Amino acid sequence: MTGYFIQAFIYLCAAVIAVPLAKRLGLRSVLGYLIAGVIIGPVVGLVGEETQTLQHFAEFGVVMMLFLVGLELEPRMLWSMRNRLLGLGGLQVGLTTAAIMALGLLLGVDWRIALTVGMILALSSTAIVLQTLNEKGLSKTEGGRGAFSVLLFQDIIVIPMLALIPLLELPALAQAASTAANQAAESHGHLNLVAGLPNWIYAIVVLGAIASVILGGIYLSRPLFRFVAQSGLREVFTAAALMLVIGIAALMSLVGLSPALGTFLAGVVLANSEFRHELETNIEPFKGLLLGLFFITVGAGIDFQVLAQDWALVAAIVAAVILIKAAIVYLLARSFGIGSSDRWLVTLGLAQAGEFGFVLLSFSLQNNVIPADIAQLLALVVAISMFLTPALFIFFDKVLVPRFAASEPQRQADVVDDEGRVLIAGIGRFGQIVNRLLVANGIKTVVLDHDAKQVDNLRQLEIKSYFGDATRPDLLETAGIEDADLFVIAIDDRERAVELATFIEQRYPHITVLARAFDQIHYYQLKQAGAELIIKETYHAALNLGCEALTRLGFHPFRAEQLKTAFIATENETVEAMYQNWVSSTDSGMSPGYRELFMQQEAAIRAAMGVDRSDRHSNSERSWNPPPKGYAEELAEIDDGQD
Repeated sequence: MTGYFIQAFIYLCAAVIAVPLAKRLGLRSVLGYLIAGVIIGPVVGLVGEETQTLQHFAEFGVVMMLFLVGLELEPRMLWSMRNRLLGLGGLQVGLTTAAIMALGLLLGVDWRIALTVGMILALSSTAIVLQTLNEKGLSKTEGGRGAFSVLLFQDIIVIPMLALIPLLELPALAQAASTAANQAAESHGHLNLVAGLPNWIYAIVVLGAIASVILGGIYLSRPLFRFVAQSGLREVFTAAALMLVIGIAALMSLVGLSPALGTFLAGVVLANSEFRHELETNIEPFKGLLLGLFFITVGAGIDFQVLAQDWALVAAIVAAVILIKAAIVYLLARSFGIGSSDRWLVTLGLAQAGEFGFVLLSFSLQNNVIPADIAQLLALVVAISMFLTPALFIFFDKVLVPRFAASEPQRQADVVDDEGRVLIAGIGRFGQIVNRLLVANGIKTVVLDHDAKQVDNLRQLEIKSYFGDATRPDLLETAGIEDADLFVIAIDDRERAVELATFIEQRYPHITVLARAFDQIHYYQLKQAGAELIIKETYHAALNLGCEALTRLGFHPFRAEQLKTAFIATENETVEAMYQNWVSSTDSGMSPGYRELFMQQEAAIRAAMGVDRSDRHSNSERSWNPPPKGYAEELAEIDDGQD
């Protein structure tokens, strides 16, 4: 027992240290787990023979992951993405598999091994690519949506691949492993309900198992989860979720099918269930931990002697895989009309192998499809190609993006043929509201924004705006800044907003500058730059919501408004002192003096909340009500009578 505790501590310690370090270096968590496994395995030698046994246990994380993938696949979403999902994604997987298989056949590899290797290397890293796209803000671009379509299809196609791989079993490998497999089955009490059955009965049993999963998910899961939810115990719902996944995995294993297939089907069936989000919340921690453990065991099991002996072969295979996948994705992206820079984003983003490659590789090894020496070589290829993914994205950012930006014709700033009392820099979600309110009250405005697409969209709505960089002095002069009364800064860039406020204050001190701040520090920066009135973008929205929350909790609406007003007034009394402290501070305002002022402000706010109203009635008394009907008319008659 002590040995198990020590091994568990080593694996968890490696994950806790390596993954955060990998994240800080700009790598993804999957690479962090692989690095952790490499360090405790081949490098330091803290783990050894138990890695293979532990990997079988950790593979259940893959089963959970596919269950969660199924939960995300709503039929309506799949139907709306059908063109790129089946077209771009299907062609990428099919052509890449065929190309790598053809290359293997040319090298004299058995067709079953070549096909399996093609399927393994056709997949890309969903975890790395999607996380990188989100971090860089590229997920909503045309290239990001194209990459997501391909990755989603790859996640789905893994299920048929898992079903196909056992059919590609090599007789020689199967015969060599049969004795060991029989001994392992006896020692572990392995059960198989379909062993020795005729093919037609086997087919009926398999169809019955699949039907039971689908029908059970439709008709039995909801009553079960409603019954469990009524207990009000979160741990019981977690147990029910694990029971569902483990039970389906066990059923699939008993009939000789992949557990991942059954859980994936169950996930798809439950995708529209009202318990979907609760299932995701309960399964996600177990999935993340077991999947991380799986990748650690993959890293720990990599044989670097193969790399040392055949480094040239490994490098050649890695280069061939990246070039083949990149060429196929580039041609497909071009044929599907994806633009030049987005085309390269999809190409470089999907050029690597992925984490599902390890899953298929391990599954192929278990089913006697790939020899152990080829499996070790492929594990190195998949891992190295994933390690190179950050370099591919860096190449895209540093080399390709500037090149396309320089080659694409730059749109010239619009000629401003109008003048207004108010100039507004930025017509995003904040600037639009300001502009609409002013225009609705007959005040002429001139709006400038550097986002050409946003300007064009607003023109379709007959909202007049001009394309151009509001920080350019010549454009401001053309827009008539000399004769303007107000200048509103609503651009979505902290530094440029501060620079613009500084410029206006220095060059046109007679103009009143109103600005939008992102947070308190940005508020201070704009105030220091010379802005006269600054609004924090979420401040009043949050106060209004808080006021509504007080009303819903039983406070009278008039009292809630009073408390909100008291909150604002108390903050305004201390804002100047806090600003002066921030100006004199050398550590971005978080000096001990600033923290003390903030705590004093909080105490003052709490005190203001308890003060009686000006009419001296009790706080708890419900003394405010709307005037009765006809009250205004009665007052008017009284005034007339006195006259």
